Amino acid sequence: MSKHLNSLGLVNLIIEKNDYVRHMIESMWEEQSDIKISQTEWYIMHKIYGQKPTISDVSKNVTITRQATHKNIKSLQAKGLVEISNSEHSKRDKCISLTQLGVQCCDKHTELKSNLENKIAQVIGEEQLIILKNILKLNWDI
Repeated sequence: MSKHLNSLGLVNLIIEKNDYVRHMIESMWEEQSDIKISQTEWYIMHKIYGQKPTISDVSKNVTITRQATHKNIKSLQAKGLVEISNSEHSKRDKCISLTQLGVQCCDKHTELKSNLENKIAQVIGEEQLIILKNILKLNWDI
């Protein structure tokens, strides 16, 4: 472990590992695809995977502003990853769903994350990985 990591507290260690893992997944994606997808766009795509929520519902269930959500949805639509349609329940609401390309990208992204998790398990051990995952799943009451 580097001297730098030894001096960090828990929160900063989590941030450092998160940044590293995000960068690894991003690099793995860029090696195999010409489609540029931002972290926020991935976040939205995985939130709507297998569903057809309204844009309003998506805005309420993500940790970014409504304006940023709409901007990212427009970007995803321009890339052919999502489609927007009229809601069956309200003339005012619009629904969002992944296109076939969007589903394929999400599936591949999930596969990349799974492969990275397997590599982590090889390094730290399967038992340690299970413990880490269980700790991260706990409600820390913060």
